[in-house]
Amino acid sequence: MVNFENSKISSKVSSKVSVVAPNLNRRLSGVTSTIVRLVPLQAEKLGIVSFGVGLPDFVPKLSFTQLLKLSKKPAEHKYRVWHARRNNEMLLGLVLTKILRHPYKLLFTSASQRAHTWYSKFLIKNMDHVVATSNAGHAYLKVPADVVYHGIDTTKFTPAKNTAAIKKRLGLPNGKLIGCIGRIRSQKGTDVFVDTMIKLLPENPEWYGVVLGRATASHQGFLNELKDKVITAGLEKRIIFADEVPVHEVASWYQALSLFIAPQRWEGFGLTPLEAMACGVPVVATKVGAFPELLIDGKTGYLTNIGDVEQMATVTAPLLSNDKLRNKFAKASRTHMVKNFDINVEANRLIEIYRALLN
Repeated sequence: MVNFENSKISSKVSSKVSVVAPNLNRRLSGVTSTIVRLVPLQAEKLGIVSFGVGLPDFVPKLSFTQLLKLSKKPAEHKYRVWHARRNNEMLLGLVLTKILRHPYKLLFTSASQRAHTWYSKFLIKNMDHVVATSNAGHAYLKVPADVVYHGIDTTKFTPAKNTAAIKKRLGLPNGKLIGCIGRIRSQKGTDVFVDTMIKLLPENPEWYGVVLGRATASHQGFLNELKDKVITAGLEKRIIFADEVPVHEVASWYQALSLFIAPQRWEGFGLTPLEAMACGVPVVATKVGAFPELLIDGKTGYLTNIGDVEQMATVTAPLLSNDKLRNKFAKASRTHMVKNFDINVEANRLIEIYRALLN
């Protein structure tokens, strides 16, 4: 297979590109995280590259010019695969195949768990193959689809060897930390996390809450309200708001935590619980997205009803006061991830689908 080095590939090897995985969203998202983790790993086994924006240099990728100049007939196969994960990426794939006549088979991965719009249905209907990231998501599709769960690189997302050193490097207090990682908005339930912390932290002085993420301009007022609520509660030194970090730095933040909360009101799939559990961090999550399929309730963490602060505080409290229980959940979480959600399982299953489409 082609060994794609850093940054953009050369025209000499572009004819051996078999799969293109576009990323047409500059902002950090679960899709971007998936591409960053999968493409370099899959590139060891076949000619796969990405295309788009917001990707680090170690991800093999095409420029727009290189995308357009890809040879009409791939060197090794009759087709290439265009692996879209968003509507705009499906649309571009249709433009490349229907208008520019590039020889792609169109693959779409759907993480959504809600009824698709007519526009999405139209795009999906025109794909050659569809993958759902969970059984719950599969139920919303009106076309045949395979279920391929997301995986985590359990060699990078791994329990910390020296948690105190990581906290010091990140500028975090050397107490026990409860984290919430993701975009800051109502949909992500950031307010549920903050309200839960306001209930629990006064009775647990050794614990701190950490919110890591970014509020876009339209959600800045929501963030400001949360900060005001924290100040009113007198917890501005105990609930920390940290800015979003690059994908390759996220693992360190999980490693600094003793407990993770995923308070989403809606989620397509949701990688954050997987990332936390791979780092040996128990998770309390709402019953949305694929969370009920990822967690083992009562063994790797707890599941709660959407938006229920009282219930979330109730199930979280024992994990703050009982170190033995929390450590038991931590070990079970790591074991569960390595056995069932290692990224190689996802990467290899997708490669099987790519090869079937290529041939």
